[in-house]
This record gives sequence, C-alpha cells and structure tokens, in this order.
Amino acid sequence: MGMIVAGAILAQSGPHPGVGALPEPRQLPWHEMRGYAFVHFGPNTFTDREWGHGDEPGSVFNPTEFDASQWVSAFKEAGFEGVILTAKHHDGFCLWPSAQSTHTVAASPWRNGRGDVLRALSGACADAGLKFGVYLSPWDRNHPAYGTGDGYNEVFRAQLREVLTSYGPTFEVWFDGACGEGPNGKRQVYDFPGFRAVVRELQPGAVMFSDVGPDCRWVGNESGHAGETNWATLNVTGFGIGNDHPPTAESLRHGDRQGERWVPAECDVSIRPGWFWHEHENGKVKSPRVLFDLFERSWGHNGSFLLNVPPDRRGRIHDNDVAALRGFRELVDATYDQNLAQGALVAASSSDAASSPAACLVDDSEGASPDDAYWIAPLEVSKATITIDWVDAVTLDRVQLREPIHIGQRIESVKVEARVAGAYREIATATTVGNRRVIRVELVETDSLRVTVSSTLGSPALRLIGVHRTPLKPTPGSGAP
Repeated sequence: MGMIVAGAILAQSGPHPGVGALPEPRQLPWHEMRGYAFVHFGPNTFTDREWGHGDEPGSVFNPTEFDASQWVSAFKEAGFEGVILTAKHHDGFCLWPSAQSTHTVAASPWRNGRGDVLRALSGACADAGLKFGVYLSPWDRNHPAYGTGDGYNEVFRAQLREVLTSYGPTFEVWFDGACGEGPNGKRQVYDFPGFRAVVRELQPGAVMFSDVGPDCRWVGNESGHAGETNWATLNVTGFGIGNDHPPTAESLRHGDRQGERWVPAECDVSIRPGWFWHEHENGKVKSPRVLFDLFERSWGHNGSFLLNVPPDRRGRIHDNDVAALRGFRELVDATYDQNLAQGALVAASSSDAASSPAACLVDDSEGASPDDAYWIAPLEVSKATITIDWVDAVTLDRVQLREPIHIGQRIESVKVEARVAGAYREIATATTVGNRRVIRVELVETDSLRVTVSSTLGSPALRLIGVHRTPLKPTPGSGAP
C-alpha cells in the first residue's frame, strides 16, 4: 500500500510515487498509437443491412476484387497503426473457416469456399507493420447452440481460440455487449470472465474493449469524441456490459476521478453514416476537416481514435474514403509534425531533484516510452508553472500536453497564458490531461507561453508540451477549429 497525499492513493513506481490506479504494461503501447481502423465487413455489405438476421445464405458473401493489402495501404497512408476486423458480427457469419459453425466463408463461393479474410488481413498487416485486432460478437443470430447456456459459451470460447492462435499477435480484442434472441428465440447469458481468460491465456499482450474494459472502455457515444474532462480511471465494481448494468453515460464519457481501475476511453466512429458499406452513402464520407476535428477530440482528449472504414462489395476501400483519409493525414502531419517549442528556453517554477530538467518537455517525444524523460514537481507541491520563451515570436493555435501516465493521471486543471505586447493574457483553460490533451486556441502570436498546472492529484508532472499551428482557417463564428 502506498502513502496518501491530498486524498490520492500513491503507489510506488520507480523514483516517483504513482497516483491512484495505474496502467498495465500492455496498455502503454496502446496509448502510444496515433489511431487505428475499424473494418465492418460481411454479409451486411452485400444485403445493404447494418444488422443481419443470421438467415442470409453464405452465397451472399462474394467480394469480386478482394484486396486486404489495399485496405492496409489506405490505413497506413492515413497514419493509422492498426486494424480491428469484425471477424464475426451479430449475424454469426465467420470471416474465417471456423470449425464451430457452418455459417462461414467456407460456405461462400468466394475463392471456392477456401477464402479466409482474417488470414489475408493479418498477413497484410504483418507485411506493412500494422497491428492486427479482432471484433467477435457473442450474439450469434445463426448458431443453433445460442441460448443454451454453457453449450454456446463453449462454442464462443472455441472460436476465440481459433482466432487467437492462428493469425499471429493480436493487439486488441473487441467485445460487443449486444444480446438478443438466437434462431431458437432464446437469449444467452454470456460468460465474459471465461472469454477474457481465453484472451489473457493466448494473447497476454492484447488489450480488451468493452463498456467496462478491462483494458479500454466505450466512450459512451459512437460520435468519435471524448469529454472535455476525461479520466482514464473508472469505477467498475458492480457494472457489466451491454444490458448488464453498464456504467452511466457520464462515467463512460468522462471517466471517474480516482476511479478504481485504469480503463481509458476508446472513441469509435464511422467515416460514413453507417458501419457497413452502402452504395447510397458514397457521397456522405466525412471530410478531412471533420475527421481532423474528431481526431483532436479523441486522441487529443486522453482517448484513442478508432475510425471505421468499411470495404465495398468488391472487397476494396472506396476511392472517396481513400481520398478523405489522405486529406486527413495531411492535416495531422501539417499540424503535429513540428513542435514550435523545440529550441525555446524552458523553465519550471519548481522541479523534483530526481526528475529531468524542464527542457525535456519540448523534446520530440512522439512514440517514446512514457517513462523516458519527464518533469515532476516536488512531492509537497500542488501547483506549478512552466514558461517557454522564444527569441523570435511564434504563431500558434494548439497547445499539446502529455503526462507520464505510468505514474498515474494527476492533472485536474491547467491554464495557458501568452505574452502579447509585453503582457501575459489568458488564452485557454482546460481540465484533465492524461496521456494527451490538445488545447485549441484562437490564433495568437507570442514570444512567451506560460502553462500553469492549477490543481492535481499529487504533485504535477508532464512529459511533453507541444506548441503547434494548423493550416486550417477558422470557421466563422466557431472559435478555434
């Protein structure tokens, strides 16, 4: 048991005590991902549905120009670092030849019944250096064992074993909590503890998603953004998945201050109105600017950015989606590839003797381990200011902050001031930081920036201060884009 400081539980973690619930080692690489793709693909792609009924014949699944490498190329060009595939949606159709079901690609004319979407995609990911993940819905509207209790749960556990032993490393397993009737009119009580045990056994490095994690949580909407306040910690005792008494929408969106478990938010959204491809939505693909906005409100709000990009009936990502992804990447790179604070003079109002100098805060630490170099105030300090001074003035509209989350999420509120015409004026305030916080401000020219950590759990700590300018012109009447 650690010591208590200002009401926060501190657990020992290296040279500095950790505050509250801390991330597991498998969660830290997940936090470092810039974004990853969701792929909804299956019979619904060909029947023009969002939720299939499970009675669709296997013959409906027949992509004419299937090319997993084209998907991966589009995702990599977008800057994404992984892909999660709907290996089995609610209709029960398996995109691999599962021995546990007759409703699979083996019953499809595609590649004469010898196709395997998981094999193709996992191979393409490995070739391109992207991470591979899977979504398996426990609701199965086709399988005759669904609704029989442990008989079906054993089928699902066996399917998990097939998927997690045959396709290489898996970075995330996505559990949907949907629970409806099967073909026999019965509902199933899911054995989620047993399902999770299979994942931990076979893919110990994988993070698991559900309403309550255990490794990442639903953000409470499918709009692709987290709350202005977003704690990575969550109270999970007594809560379940789907209809099983899930956490409140408030907790999912904002997390719980000093929550009992580290369960950060994953922000899922589709590039189109629907999750599966529909021809009539080809002209409704989100623009690069909209995608960039969602990226900053998820990745930039202490969450992750999971963007669904569904293949069409050819088995390819549509040209309109590819173009939007390309434009999105251009905006991200133009904004965040350069930290305008690099080379500036950095000073802190106080520093712990065992921490790195404040100058480490403006080093390019993207992709570095979160426990590399960070600044932290002395244990007894609860408020601190970092000042960044430039010889020549810079123009900015974004301030990026990151905490060393391996010692917990600490910051509750920050203030940003810019020196203009010789005097400091407040340009923004924000609440939580966590793994990353992007603070969007009106365009300002300044030769000095002050970031004040006003309130924390334990002593203030930061691993990065980024100063950026977007190529975007503000939308009239909207403030900072």
